Amino acid sequence: MSEPTAKPFHTWCQTSHTSHPILRQSLIPTLLTSISQIGTALRTSHHVSLAGTSNPFGDDQLNVDVTAETIIRAALAKCPSVITASSEEDPQECPVHKDSSTNQSEAYTVAFDPLDGSSIIAPNWSVGTIIGIWEGRTALSRLPSEKQVAAILGVYGPRTTAIVAIRTPDAEPVCFEVGLSDEGMQSYEMIRESVRLASPPFKTRYFAPANLRAAADDERYMNLVAHFIQSKYALRYSGGLVPDVVHALVKGHGVYLSPVTKQSKAKLRKLFELFPIALIVEAAGGRAIDPCSGNDTLSVGVEECDERGGLICGNVEDVEYVKRELGL
Repeated sequence: MSEPTAKPFHTWCQTSHTSHPILRQSLIPTLLTSISQIGTALRTSHHVSLAGTSNPFGDDQLNVDVTAETIIRAALAKCPSVITASSEEDPQECPVHKDSSTNQSEAYTVAFDPLDGSSIIAPNWSVGTIIGIWEGRTALSRLPSEKQVAAILGVYGPRTTAIVAIRTPDAEPVCFEVGLSDEGMQSYEMIRESVRLASPPFKTRYFAPANLRAAADDERYMNLVAHFIQSKYALRYSGGLVPDVVHALVKGHGVYLSPVTKQSKAKLRKLFELFPIALIVEAAGGRAIDPCSGNDTLSVGVEECDERGGLICGNVEDVEYVKRELGL
């Protein structure tokens, strides 16, 4: 990795407005440092094993799940502006500090999936972290399109990288990608100042059909998969939500499908996975919708932390095509 850029990190986050300075100058850099630390921990965790515990959803926890959760929780404890936090491993909004009151001019809640795709770590495939940052003390019963003001996707592969989106009410959205070293934000590289999905015509087109077995139960999904193959889309699907979505963002094109059928229930958790992904895709000029209703993913909030759904996201043109073919 090259020498650290001389430009202060928070200036990359700035727009014509200077709103939410704590978010830009402190909270996001602290979380990016935690992603760097998780990347370092994964590189030295040569044995992936069951931790002997399960989360409240009943999912068996891996040792790396617990490690990632601990690192992010420690980072949040350093942020006075974060009032509450919840995660896929601890799915309830709890105070981050003993004193839940704050004199901060900004107050946030953070909802995150510390290690998404942990089931594919053993074969050494890329996995990621998903973080959503919400304005206020809670993310429940709030409109995601208005109150979720930032999101981060950390990717752990040959390199540790992160895509960051910020969308505050009084400023234009920004979306950028950084490379992280073991030193975190003390040594980083701005990979792309602006992450944008491309406009047609596309040189190469990609599709990622999650839960492909559902095509055996849903003729419409089977027809969609056949359409993408016949239209010579390149298949890019790893089984990890973060790397598959980030692939589209890096290449400038891609459509990701995670359907919901009678035989295949929704499994992606809205608060910890769908909402942050949708914010980043929208900030990059794409679209994310619910495959059951056709509504924008960020148009409806959640009452409980465990609410789940499916996902169709990517370039607007492809999402609209999928929506029509599914009769939404």
